[in-house]
Amino acid sequence: MKLRDLSELAARNLREAILRNSLTTLGVAVGVASLVAMLSLGVGLQTLASDRLTKSGRFGAIFVSSRRDFRGPGGDGPRKPPADSTKDKPKENPKPLDEAARLQFAALPNVTDVYPQIRFFTDVRFDNNTYSTNVLGVPESSRSMTAFNGITGKYFSSPTAEEAILQQDFAKDLSPQPASLVGKEITLRYAERRSLSSDEIAKEKDIDAQLDAMMSGGISIVTREKKLRVVGVIESDPSAGIGGFGGGRVFLPIRVAEQLHAAQANDVQDFVRGGGSGKPTYAALTVRVKNPKHVLQVEDAIKKQGYNAFSLLDAARSLRLVFTVFDLFLGLFGSLALTVASLGIINTLVMAILERRREIGVLKALGATDADVKNLFFAEAGAMGLVGGLLGVTLGYLIGQALTYGTTIYLRRQDLPGVKISSVPWWLAASAIAFAVVVSLIAGLYPATRAAKLNPVEALRYE
Repeated sequence: MKLRDLSELAARNLREAILRNSLTTLGVAVGVASLVAMLSLGVGLQTLASDRLTKSGRFGAIFVSSRRDFRGPGGDGPRKPPADSTKDKPKENPKPLDEAARLQFAALPNVTDVYPQIRFFTDVRFDNNTYSTNVLGVPESSRSMTAFNGITGKYFSSPTAEEAILQQDFAKDLSPQPASLVGKEITLRYAERRSLSSDEIAKEKDIDAQLDAMMSGGISIVTREKKLRVVGVIESDPSAGIGGFGGGRVFLPIRVAEQLHAAQANDVQDFVRGGGSGKPTYAALTVRVKNPKHVLQVEDAIKKQGYNAFSLLDAARSLRLVFTVFDLFLGLFGSLALTVASLGIINTLVMAILERRREIGVLKALGATDADVKNLFFAEAGAMGLVGGLLGVTLGYLIGQALTYGTTIYLRRQDLPGVKISSVPWWLAASAIAFAVVVSLIAGLYPATRAAKLNPVEALRYE
């Protein structure tokens, strides 16, 4: 039997019992819709979490520290001497995390930025009032972070602009209307750190001053002031989370923050690390890469240079595992409805065999083989699965959109931004349709086999 004849016969048979076949197809559509709706929630939530973490800049960041004092998560701890080392061999010192190391990291492939964490306490003067707070330097790459999405005003005009962005809670301390601060000027009063050479220490006329300078590691602290123009106000803190300890209330371009040479809590320790030479060293550096997929490659390269490095990819792997299990359970529950629908297909086709025994006998008498009869019932089952799959994907997509719309309304009533919690990618839609067709063909296996085994003589006698 030709494919065209087979298709025409299957279409005619489906039209003759249109109500029963439509209800069976609708059952398949409902099963596919429940499957698609549940899986779309899992995919949507996974995409939402991944996008938020990626845009936050956490996935594309590697946190580097020297091996001499690293005890953080993901670190290797103090480096042990080789097993074949002896007392006669000189002990290998850990590499300092200095400007030379920073330049080495910046030269690695796929690295876009390398910067230290610059945080210091200061007094902010505004409108004849003084407020104590802390300042954090942020890199140019933070422009794409989600923390700056809802900014009131704008981001820094350039990496060297003498501008500031305020955290909303601190802005409320300065003014009841934080948005009114945009365009106004604030003054930072901070302590500038300056390393003293031995000649500068010797120039101190007072012996006590010389002793103080030497005991402080040759570091001079001078009070400075810096005027900055407020260009924006943000609600969240981009420094919160691993690699940034949060609490930032005034944000500057990191190049501007570096030029201030503000005194920080670890200045004396940094001076000692530099051997008392005034050579700057860093407690930690953050390395940003072009794409999170390059993180492991860059991280391994940094570790080979003798430094400790860690990222959030381990947490991402755990998150991916959780979502995979979540999707599995959603798929299992969604498949139950499709299984019930397959029983409807079996019932419909078995009833069709009883009603069409004489027709089957005529087909066999005219030369139709058992395979032709079996293919006819398979075609009818596949058609119901295909149509049901298409309707189910459409219905499942509409259900997901309705859930997203309802969730967005609820979040906005709570003064929160709306989110897309449902997503139906093309591979999910195609897989759902293919699954519906396969289940329908499996459901039609028994009726098709039973119809093919009918004896044509007995089938022609059937009334």
